[in-house]
Amino acid sequence: MINHTIQDALNEQIKHELESAYLYLSMAAYFESVNLQGFAHWMRLQHQEETAHGMKLFNYLQDRGGRVRLQAIEQPKTDFSSSLEVFEQALKHEQKVTALINGLYDLAIRENDHATQIHLQWFITEQVEEEKNAQDVVDKLKMAADHPGALFLLDQQLASRMGEAE
Repeated sequence: MINHTIQDALNEQIKHELESAYLYLSMAAYFESVNLQGFAHWMRLQHQEETAHGMKLFNYLQDRGGRVRLQAIEQPKTDFSSSLEVFEQALKHEQKVTALINGLYDLAIRENDHATQIHLQWFITEQVEEEKNAQDVVDKLKMAADHPGALFLLDQQLASRMGEAE
């Protein structure tokens, strides 16, 4: 059976993962409203990934004999000034999630919970990828500046992103 300190922290992280999913869905809605379907597609896939991450923690907690207690999630931001702003916020959000995962891992060390440490290693590796992917799009948007043709090409590139099996 998992200890209550770890259980509470995992429940909190489930909330954060589902908040991330909700944020990315809001970002997808923004992109759809400005007719950038490729960007919207990218964000919809992020929504699916974050939901899967939340479920990965949900299932782990259940497997360890813990009790999942879902928490309220806040309404995400819905209005943005540009594609660059959206992706800069996505990057900042991923950096926040990385810090949360690292804190959870540190807690698992302090609580001498080896199974949770091992489980969280997947999330640590995943966060490196999440930050890199967001940073790559931020960098491309900065290069594109205000050139509509470059934005169009990036939209087409993001439309080709494939979903990942979790």
